[in-house]
Amino acid sequence: MRGPDDQSANRGRSPTPDDISRSRSRSRSRERDRRHGGGGYGRSREDDRNRDRYYERQSSRDREAEFRRRGRSPSPAQKDPAAEEPPVKKKKEELDPILTRTGGAYIPPAKLRMMQAQITDKSSLAYQRMSWEALKKSINGLINKVNVSNIAMIIQELLQENIVRGRGLLARSTLQAQSASATFTHVYAAVVAIINSKFPQIGELILKRLILNFRKGYRRNDKAQCLTASKFVAHLVNQNVAHEVLCLEMLTLLLERPTDDSVEVSISFLKECGLKLTEVSPRGINAIFERLRNILHESEIDKRVQYMIEVMFAIRKDGFKDHPIVPEGLDLVEEEDQFTHMLPLEDDYNQEDILNVFKMDTDFLENEEKYKAIKKGELLDGSQSEKVTIFDQTEVNLVAFRRTIYLAIQSSLDFEECAHKLIKMAFPDSQTKELCNMILDCCAQQRTYEKFFGLLAGRFCLLKKDYMESFEAIFMEQYETIHRLETNKLRNVARMFAHLLYTDSVPWSVLECIKVSEDTTTSSSRIFVKILFQELCAYMGLPRLNERLKDMTLQPFFEGLFPRDNPRNTRFAINFFTSIGLGGLTDELREHLKNAPKIIMTQNQEVESSDTDSSSDSSSSDSDSSDSDSSDSSSDSSSSSSSSGTVILPPLQ
Repeated sequence: MRGPDDQSANRGRSPTPDDISRSRSRSRSRERDRRHGGGGYGRSREDDRNRDRYYERQSSRDREAEFRRRGRSPSPAQKDPAAEEPPVKKKKEELDPILTRTGGAYIPPAKLRMMQAQITDKSSLAYQRMSWEALKKSINGLINKVNVSNIAMIIQELLQENIVRGRGLLARSTLQAQSASATFTHVYAAVVAIINSKFPQIGELILKRLILNFRKGYRRNDKAQCLTASKFVAHLVNQNVAHEVLCLEMLTLLLERPTDDSVEVSISFLKECGLKLTEVSPRGINAIFERLRNILHESEIDKRVQYMIEVMFAIRKDGFKDHPIVPEGLDLVEEEDQFTHMLPLEDDYNQEDILNVFKMDTDFLENEEKYKAIKKGELLDGSQSEKVTIFDQTEVNLVAFRRTIYLAIQSSLDFEECAHKLIKMAFPDSQTKELCNMILDCCAQQRTYEKFFGLLAGRFCLLKKDYMESFEAIFMEQYETIHRLETNKLRNVARMFAHLLYTDSVPWSVLECIKVSEDTTTSSSRIFVKILFQELCAYMGLPRLNERLKDMTLQPFFEGLFPRDNPRNTRFAINFFTSIGLGGLTDELREHLKNAPKIIMTQNQEVESSDTDSSSDSSSSDSDSSDSDSSDSSSDSSSSSSSSGTVILPPLQ
């Protein structure tokens, strides 16, 4: 009997004459069965199948019985597969969850630290894998938590991790977080800018991956990927991590063959970095907007995109006021610390995906120590770091102090209330001069002079000698730099110091720095002296002012105001004070100038007499010396005559 396999095999070959005869005999027998309608010859097809199964089971039992009777067991090929015993399964090798690719099951941090503590060999594969998993979790957690308010704290915690080893993890986490929440792109750009100032190779790696992501999205017509990548690049350009040439290349590529999606991406890109490009590359952004204008005029794009272009021109006209370069609170890197990468768009870059996965490090312990030295600011050779004194060049505290004083001044009704508020602040003594400077600056900023500031400054001068000395120093500084002030500020400053002089809040010795002459004054300084003395005259009156200026104890300090050293300077001072309406102050100078020729003549006569006296003294000394010479010669002759034996008689009486 042929089974179904034999029938299927026969079905695939051509029929033979025997097959044809058999099929004819079977068809005749079936026809005969149908004609007779049953009987012994009317077997159904189901009966045939049941009989075939019965004979097969019977024959198999007969064969097994024959084998048992002969004492032999059936061959393995003849055994029934159901009777065989199942094979013993091999026990699976237990895998360490730490050594699997994804880290295996969740391990609590405390248990993970305990497992790390149990490993004595810190350079082993298991320990390195544990530290890698901990590093990955830490970086992911910190990047996902960062925002404007806690960015400083997050950066400090991030720098405590070995981000040099995990730079691939950091780049991947940053890009994934930015693509998942594009509204926080400015925050992630600030994080990258800070890290780039410390480790430029990490910033370069992130920028390379961003460029490759943008190119991949552009090739695949993936609008979402292009939007996220271009937005991140725009904020990195704003943070001076990437060069503005990269922006111009990307915009040129997007607008080269404009479509609805490419124009929309370029508009979104321009909103973020348009103000920065306007400052650093006005010609480049003008070319981009000219291209947008041409696209708008061609009208080959959708109406919605055309409207977006019109909105972009309106934003540019308003000066990008809603799209600042760096949002408030994120300008955290000093200009000298910034590191800008010049990476063109079309270059070939390596993503360095190998940095994203764990790899055994043969110098693991040494690299960890190096990074610890970098964290502490030490040199890599292990030398001890010196203590560094940090100076606040940003003057944040000074600006805050000046703001506090300004608000206290503006919120006070009178000078006594203001003085009380400022004294209650209890600021340090080092800020005394800054307080006086702030009072003077507030006075100078007013449109007209207000007596409030003069009274306030006078009250501080009477309270403490330090304030008086500070105002003395400020007067000298202001006079030296008076040419820097505008006329209105100069007038207010002069009137305030005139009030302080009138009330004797500062000593009159401060006028020592004023030298009235043609060579030592400028137009600004002459205006300052004019307003100062006119205001003093208005306060005191000319007689009292003249009396104060003639005080003998103060004359050494007024030598510059009323010079007597040179008639030319004296004449200039007389003309100056006369021209400002204070000629009454120059009476003594006029007398001095009138008597100057007599004084000069007497001085000349004294000089001449001294010269004649000296010449007479010299002539008398010459005669004395000649007499002494003659006497000496006579004595010599006498001595010589005596020595020769000749006697010289004395003259007759």
